[in-house]
Amino acid sequence: MDKKKGLIAEFRDFIMRGNVMDMAVGVIIGAAFGSIVTSLVDDILMPVISLVTGGLDFSNWFVALDGNKYATLAAAQEAGAATLNFGTFISAIINFLIVALCIFFVVKGFNKMQDTFGDKAEDEITTKECPFCCSEIPLNAKRCPNCTSALTLDEDEEEAPV
Repeated sequence: MDKKKGLIAEFRDFIMRGNVMDMAVGVIIGAAFGSIVTSLVDDILMPVISLVTGGLDFSNWFVALDGNKYATLAAAQEAGAATLNFGTFISAIINFLIVALCIFFVVKGFNKMQDTFGDKAEDEITTKECPFCCSEIPLNAKRCPNCTSALTLDEDEEEAPV
């Protein structure tokens, strides 16, 4: 019985982690976004494409596998015929491309925002130029590893050796 309580508690801790909850929210928002894009393609883009192409309707592009001819996909399905619905597949590809394009723009905007307002600690200067040999050296170096010049004067040194 103790093992079950331990397992249940461990599972509860796993589920309540921030990244699992974030992923769950992302999946839910993604599903909602997918339905919006599907509606955009089916209800707005496809009718415009059909109008521009003279009545082209992807949803009725199919092949009936029983060898008969049907006027529409609905008629073929009503007759119980097995069909290859490549028009529906084309619509799904268009949906995917639009979702991918939208995600691209969201990520591009996020990256631009990150570049603009991102963590400035990454941009901290960690090197400087040696005044003697002009090579790049660590910021806190006391001596240049290339020309061995002293970069900070000790109390007993008059000037940096050449």
